[in-house]
This record gives sequence, C-alpha cells and structure tokens, in this order.
Amino acid sequence: MAGKIFAAALSCLFTVAMLTATASAGEKETHLRVFWHDVVKEGPDAPTVVTVAKNPSSNASSFGSIMVIDDPLTEGPNVTSRLLGHAQGVYVSAGKDGVSLMMAMNFVFVDGAYNGSSLAIVGPNKVTLKVREMAVVGGTGAFRFARGYCEARTQWIDNNTGDATVEYNLYVRHD
Repeated sequence: MAGKIFAAALSCLFTVAMLTATASAGEKETHLRVFWHDVVKEGPDAPTVVTVAKNPSSNASSFGSIMVIDDPLTEGPNVTSRLLGHAQGVYVSAGKDGVSLMMAMNFVFVDGAYNGSSLAIVGPNKVTLKVREMAVVGGTGAFRFARGYCEARTQWIDNNTGDATVEYNLYVRHD
C-alpha cells in the first residue's frame, strides 16, 4: 500500500514539474525603456504630481509626505518625445535619514505595441543612488502574469521646481 501511495505522489510531483516547465517555456521576456517625467510646476500639462499629504512637523523634512502621480512615459528623454503611456499611482517619502521614496505605480501604455496593457511596479526608490531597482509585480493585457524588475536612473532634475526625468529600464517575463 505504501508503495502505491509513494508512486501516486511521485506521479503527481512529476506532473506538476512538467506543467511548470511547460509554462516557463512559453513565457516571453521583454525589455522596455521609457522616460518618466515628474512635472511639478512647469509645462503645459503641469502638474503631473500632486502632494496630497505633508509632514505635519515644522522641520524641512519631507518624510511622511504622499504624492499622487499621472506622469507621462515617453520614448525619449524629452517630455515632448512620443508619448507611450502614463505612470499612475503614488509615492511616499519614506526615508527619515535621506530622500527615499516608496513607489507604487502602474505603467499604463497608450501607444505602440503594448497599447492597452499595463505593468505594476512597487518598491523602494532611494533617489540619491545612481541606479535604483524596483519589482515588477504584475501586469495586464500583453503583460498578464508579469514579473521582473526595473532599474531607474535619474536623467535630469530641477532642484528649484522639483521637475525630474527618470529613465526606466524594465526587464519583464510574461505570457
């Protein structure tokens, strides 16, 4: 009897392993490069980011502030480059000892091969680092079952207005 149970369990494990291998073999890997534009005060469609909660203390720290975004995602580093989509979501100033943001946003594509699809991105963004990595935790449309990571690199920032352009390289596995 124990032999039959062991054989059945082994057969079940083999079937699960085969299904997992088949799913992995059918996956696609996509690399996307987009430019994210956080426009605080300048431009015709400004602002694209709005502070909805501020740190209540009187110090100069932004710790605890919450921003809502609908930032353009473009093909090139100039905000007037071809619009590919929008970064919609929130970021929270979560670093007490430096500028570190907790990002939760969707890259919603409105043009090109991925029009109508989206990617969900979550993670820490310590903006003083040259390269920051965040997780891609899901997607819709062409990116169903997406998972992966993205690397963010600040291209330009205006310290007077807060406007910024960040290059995002996304490495995504999906169906």
